Amino acid sequence: MKKALKFTLMLSIIFACLVQPVSAATKTIKLKVTLVSIELVENNHVGNEWYTAAYVNGEEIEEGSTLSLSLKSSESIKLKAYAEEQDKVPDSGSSNASIKVSSVTKAIDKSLKVDVTENRGRYSGNTAEWKFTFKVQK
Repeated sequence: MKKALKFTLMLSIIFACLVQPVSAATKTIKLKVTLVSIELVENNHVGNEWYTAAYVNGEEIEEGSTLSLSLKSSESIKLKAYAEEQDKVPDSGSSNASIKVSSVTKAIDKSLKVDVTENRGRYSGNTAEWKFTFKVQK
């Protein structure tokens, strides 16, 4: 009887030790991500009509808008910026970044640079540069 009681007590202690870190890891952190601005920094004869898009964890976000996220501290925020010159043969570029949720202790400004290279015509090889600025905060 004593052996069975010791065995059960030992199993209970082991189980408690195994379960505790799992419950601590499931804590979620609420964050806000704002697309502060999208700006054309330089355009060396690439084009005049543009389409731009930005994404946070795969969800599109508009300039000036904010997305609220609830993530685990072990997860990351994935940012993507995309720019496309609109003509018969569109030129495009994109940029990605990842921010660990655990690293967000204060507001973070993150800029993504997107280069678009002209692929045809007399200005072939010229580039346009876009800057997408995101703000991540608790």
